[in-house]
Amino acid sequence: MHFDQRTQKALREVGLGREDLRKASKLVTEAVQRDAEQLEAFFADGGTVYSDMEMAHSSTDVQEHEVEYLDLFTHGSDIRGYLRFDSWGVPVEDGRILNDETVELRLGPTVDDRVRFARNADAL
Repeated sequence: MHFDQRTQKALREVGLGREDLRKASKLVTEAVQRDAEQLEAFFADGGTVYSDMEMAHSSTDVQEHEVEYLDLFTHGSDIRGYLRFDSWGVPVEDGRILNDETVELRLGPTVDDRVRFARNADAL
């Protein structure tokens, strides 16, 4: 079960039993897996994406990237993986679908920020 002990205790105090906690945990795990699949599908074709990533020496708010792939795995409520651009890559520590045109990834070391990505620069 991915709920920490404090959360489990609080949920039991409001009336959820062990079976309810297991069911809720399973539903969260399934939702995280679906999100990971949708995120991978967003980047599946590679090619050009746009982001609001802050980059040194950039004079624009929107960056253009060539993506090779996004490789994710899930564990409980965690999404982790690696986003590979044409000449560099970065660990992914979380992600979510914002809408049909935009996703957000929490990028790890070297970026250390939440970054929105879109196939169309105007969607940012």
